[in-house]
This record gives sequence, structure tokens and C-alpha cells, in this order.
Amino acid sequence: MSGKIKIGIAGYGNLGRGVESAISQSSDMELVAVFSRRDPGAVKTLGPVAVHAMDDIARFQGEIDVLILCGGSKNDLPEQGPALAALFNTVDSFDTHAKIPEYFEAVNQSAEPAGNVALISVGWDPGLFSLNRLFGEAILPEGASYTFWGKGLSQGHSDAIRRVPGVKGAVQYTVPVDEAVARVRSGAAPKLSTREKHTRECYVVLEEGADAAQVEQAIVTMPDYFADYDTTVTFITAEALARDHGAMPHGGFVIRSGSTGNGSKQVMEYSLTLESNPEFTSSVLVAYARAAHRLNQQGVAGARTVFDVPPGLLSPKTPAQLRKELL
Repeated sequence: MSGKIKIGIAGYGNLGRGVESAISQSSDMELVAVFSRRDPGAVKTLGPVAVHAMDDIARFQGEIDVLILCGGSKNDLPEQGPALAALFNTVDSFDTHAKIPEYFEAVNQSAEPAGNVALISVGWDPGLFSLNRLFGEAILPEGASYTFWGKGLSQGHSDAIRRVPGVKGAVQYTVPVDEAVARVRSGAAPKLSTREKHTRECYVVLEEGADAAQVEQAIVTMPDYFADYDTTVTFITAEALARDHGAMPHGGFVIRSGSTGNGSKQVMEYSLTLESNPEFTSSVLVAYARAAHRLNQQGVAGARTVFDVPPGLLSPKTPAQLRKELL
């Protein structure tokens, strides 16, 4: 036995590859298995690791300390999250904000009786940005919070577009409205609607014979994703998609604007600038996998979110090291 935390990956797309890469940078972890719905023989991993069929995953109970779920939030995780939390400690990046409470309950009903820890909605938003919204509200109770995303490529929204009938390929960029950002940073604490804060830009490759108008209507009216935003849909060729939209940059910022004492203006801001959204999200998942393992060793069971995880559990360093080096 190596003593390292044994990690499994469920789903091997951009996020799964990012998780494999992040594990290679974590000396206290080892990747022991990848699970895919594709033919395992056709899955090419970055390093030497066994790839198995997703249907065989239950056979690996007891061999994996934490399973990191790398499926999409729209269709994969609502089924996989509860099912796999009954078998393993899990970490996922479920990011449909409006459905997090019901997803939490579904996962908890599976994880708790099984004695497993399931950390849901881990990433940078939801995840790190959620923590910073909490810090802002707690520290500046008289004020307003603002979250801006982008400009960047959203994996979840891109995945949602690709599932629309008639779509062969697609990416979606979230773009903050500059005027809204400037007003918030000034400390003015404006009231902004969802539509006033961001626009959404979609670049779509159609399947042969698909109706462009029908596809566009399905996208711009999609609840939870596009219905509340000014959304533009641009149809492009597969060649243009590969040439111009292969990178996955993203980022954003959380701002809390408030006042203290006799009206002193205070502005808190946390920001990210990311060259690779999936690689960064994967790195967050891996850090929280360490925390999930430690929580389970402490006897914790059930679904949890980033609000429930002591920050020290994310670090491979001991509490004494953290106090000496980072406090």
C-alpha cells in the first residue's frame, strides 16, 4: 500500500483530462482508474492508467478513496451523482445554480446511508466564488454582492448547446457588460438585472439539414442557461470552430460593495484570469478530493458543499505547517 489517496475519474473529457493532469501535481495522490461510457480501448489518457467501462464501476468499491465525477451538469450528473455517491466518496462540479438544492438532497439521500462523503458543486463558480460571496455578505452585511463571469468559454453552457437537436458542435462565451462592472467598482452599489450584467455569445455548427432558425430559438429560450440574457447565435463552419475556438479561457470576479461605521465605503473583490477553464476547475476538484477523503476518515457522511469544508483540509500540509507558513 502506497499510503497515497487513491483517485478514480468518472468521465474522460476535458474535465477528466484536467483531473489527471492535476493529480500528477499532487504528491499525496495517485490515479488508479478511469471510467468511461466510451469503448475503454478507444480512450487515450495522458499517462499509464487503466480505463474501464462505466458499467463496471461498482466492482471497484474499496479500491478507490475518492471518485471525481467529470460528467456534464445538464444530463450526466443528475443521474450519476446520486448513483455513484452510494458507492464511493465523490466530488463533482454540478453548476446549474438554480437546481443545486434539489441535487444536494438527491445526492445526500444516497451518500449518507452508505457512509460516504459527497462534495457537490465544487469548482470556481459554484465553489470558490461561492465562498467569496459568503465572505462579502458576512463581513459587509450592509451592502450588495455582484458576480461577473468572463469573458470566457463556459463548459456547462457549451455542453447544453451541443445537446440541442441539430447542433453538431458549439461553444458559448459569457461577456461582462463593461459599464455595469465600472459602476460596481465605483462603490455605487447599483441594482442590476441579470440581463444588464452579461451577454452570451454562441458559435454553433449545424448538423446537415438542420433548421438554423429552430436551433437558434431552442438556444435563446433555454431556461436556466440563456432565457434571461441577451444572447447572440452565430452559425459557423466546423473548420472555424476548430481554428478559432479551441482554447478554453475564462475568469471573472466577485465584488462586495458595502459600508461600515459612519458610512465608510468598502469594496471587496476576488478575481480569476484563466487560460484553461477545465484545467483550473479540475485543480479545484482535486484539492477538494483530498478534503473529501479526510472528512470521511473523520467519520463524516452525506452531501456537503464548499461552505462545509474547513480550508485547511484542502492543503497537503499539516495544520502546524499552515500556521507557520501561511497564517
